[in-house]
Amino acid sequence: MQMLLELFSEEIPARMQAAAAEALEKLVLDGLTKAGLKDGLTTRTAVTPRRLVLVVDGLPAAQPDVSEERKGPRADAPEKAMQGFLTANGVTVDDCEKRETPKGTFLFLTIEKKGRPTADVLKDIIESAMAALPWPKSMRWADNPSRWVRPLHSIVCLFDGQPIPVTFARVTAGNTTRGHRFMAPNAVSVVDYTDYQGKLRAAKVLIDPAERAEIIRSRALDLCREQGLDLKADEGLLREVAGLVEWPVVLMGRIDDAFMDVPDEVLTTSMRSHQKYFSVLNKDGKLAPRFVVVSNMEADDSGAAIIAGNERVLRARLSDAKFFWEQDRKVRLESRVEKLKDRVFHARLGSDWDKVQRVRALAAELAAVTGADAALVDRAALLSKADLPTGMVGEFPELQGIMGRYYALHDGEKPEVADAVAEHYSPLGPADTCPTKPVSATVSLADKIDTLVGFWGIDEKPTGSKDPFALRRAALGVIRLILENGLRVNLTRIFAFAVDQYPSGMLSGEAKALAADLLSFFADRLKVHLREQGVRHDLVSAVFELGGEDDLVRLLARVDALAKFLDSDDGANLLVAYRRAANIVRIEEKKDGRSFNEPVIESDLEQDEEKAVAATLAAVQADVEAALSREDFAAAMSALARLRGPVDAFFDRVTVNADDARLRVNRLRLLSAIGRAMGALADFSKVEG
Repeated sequence: MQMLLELFSEEIPARMQAAAAEALEKLVLDGLTKAGLKDGLTTRTAVTPRRLVLVVDGLPAAQPDVSEERKGPRADAPEKAMQGFLTANGVTVDDCEKRETPKGTFLFLTIEKKGRPTADVLKDIIESAMAALPWPKSMRWADNPSRWVRPLHSIVCLFDGQPIPVTFARVTAGNTTRGHRFMAPNAVSVVDYTDYQGKLRAAKVLIDPAERAEIIRSRALDLCREQGLDLKADEGLLREVAGLVEWPVVLMGRIDDAFMDVPDEVLTTSMRSHQKYFSVLNKDGKLAPRFVVVSNMEADDSGAAIIAGNERVLRARLSDAKFFWEQDRKVRLESRVEKLKDRVFHARLGSDWDKVQRVRALAAELAAVTGADAALVDRAALLSKADLPTGMVGEFPELQGIMGRYYALHDGEKPEVADAVAEHYSPLGPADTCPTKPVSATVSLADKIDTLVGFWGIDEKPTGSKDPFALRRAALGVIRLILENGLRVNLTRIFAFAVDQYPSGMLSGEAKALAADLLSFFADRLKVHLREQGVRHDLVSAVFELGGEDDLVRLLARVDALAKFLDSDDGANLLVAYRRAANIVRIEEKKDGRSFNEPVIESDLEQDEEKAVAATLAAVQADVEAALSREDFAAAMSALARLRGPVDAFFDRVTVNADDARLRVNRLRLLSAIGRAMGALADFSKVEG
């Protein structure tokens, strides 16, 4: 049997719709699971600006009958205990069974519970789900005590075609909904989901957001092709606009030529942010003087009035943008740096001007590593935040950096400087392009490291799912900048240098401890980053555990060599031998209350197999040290592989815990030496599997 639920309200914000549908589905399914009705169900959700829809198929007519057995007191228990059990369950002694158990004779009671009709269960589940639905923002209306995202108008709740009298916010469910607000506002009665979907389509409502999105995309592409143009792809805007309309009608308007000298990013941002218009491109990829708008209704004039109205509104918006563009360029970007003193970066970390000075010092230090021109780096760092006080960035904060580049080029700054002003915020996420130009990469690194050190120093670290200052993203940005540009950055030293750029007393704690804690955070971020690329996190831990490794390029080379080594037959078998040796040493050290981390006595080596291990160890350790000194980690692993044969032979033929105490101790020292030799490359105890 089928349950259909529609919650009909005023417009739900587009950004909340998908999460609300998912939450409603989960809350109802959790309730059905607790009620014993989860098996064999299929569900589907739909959402429009004015309605949340949930359909559950495969429900039985009633809950299954349940037989529950309860154990009572001993048969010879005191009268008070006996009566307490009988009274609590509403039975007499005759209703109970006396049963022998290993602990004596006890009373047992079997209770048969008749399953409730599913309709009654659904009423309770849905009312609870509606009350628990987590909205980012909700409201009350009139004198209604209930809260909902927007005023709730009606509820449709049907089970097997019959209404369930669900009640919430003084609204009782029935079988009636309404069509499109303007084109078909009359009441619509429905009996099931198929009927509901078909009648709403006839009433100019498409309940599937994916269908609405595809209609918008397809029609917009058609309009562009008709004009010999291309649609600028924007999946985020497409999802948002699909959540703003119930019956999408796609139209194309024109941008006045007077605005086409304003940067494309300004026009695109203004149209997207304020008007939810799609941008259109010429075949050369440049912005065309057109835009695509999605209306929520059909018009008798084929949308001519709607297009004219949107063009008029856009003209006013772009007039403001053009004004900012013209006014901002009347003043040199450099002259705005002083105004950063009036802008607070963070109440405990100073102004934006203070941050710029720290970034300049840090960027100068990093330039020696990145190979960037120090003068260009300093200039770019000085101007990096200078566009923040401009009118354009004040109106469109998402254009920070981008506008700085335009203004820098207008002022005659070198292209490397202008590009760095635009790119130093990148990468903003895993999908964002990482700067590769030396000046841009240097300033970007300095900006992110200063932010991380500052917030670490005032103990504003990410906790759980909360990261209000996007520090995880900043750390990932540093990791990508280093790895994708192959930069040999000593992070511990750079962190300490960054700490020194803050006034005394501004940051709490000792610089060395702060750097160590921040490096540990980087290790976790690096594991996440590498895991997404298919690299095992335990290998990263095995290398990090060595301590003192803060050169991410070198660390990654170690991890890569370790992965290849462990994938080989020699590596896999040597890992098994290492674990066996480590376990034996650990057990015997605990038993003896002493350490066997002492030199092996050659004169106490009795069997050929233990002599072979000792000789191979000496040669391998020398080769490993030489390979590590030249950072040839593959060669170091190859040298380590030579231990496999002698170690396998040792375990086959040598008794470690010999009766002779002298031989036993020396052999345990030999096993400990194997662990030390392998430990020069990685902590193999951290390797999983």
